[in-house]
Amino acid sequence: MRYSKDHLWVRKEGDLAYIGISIFHVEELGDITFIDFPALGKEVEKDGVLCYIESIKAASDVYSPVSCKVVEINQHLKDAPEWVNKDAEGEGWIMKVSLTNPSEFDKLMDHTQYESYLTQD
Repeated sequence: MRYSKDHLWVRKEGDLAYIGISIFHVEELGDITFIDFPALGKEVEKDGVLCYIESIKAASDVYSPVSCKVVEINQHLKDAPEWVNKDAEGEGWIMKVSLTNPSEFDKLMDHTQYESYLTQD
């Protein structure tokens, strides 16, 4: 699993990858109340808007940590977006994607680097 500076995670599995919100970011946002998912097949460049999330504390666009094409969304989150809060880095994944520039994945932070990033002043 790799992490972006925007507190998203990417878990690569073969030619596909799952994208979600880090535990740290979920704790900052509070309870997730709504997710506006992208259309299947949508192509997004790195740092492009991937989806929109609302929580009890904030509402914001989510920017993609990698260039990708959306191949699946987590249907469970449509009816229960709060599931992200229960298992942010597991079953609370937001979407499955096909990486269109796989080398970007390798440039994301590993867990140790991300933990260091979180403790920087």
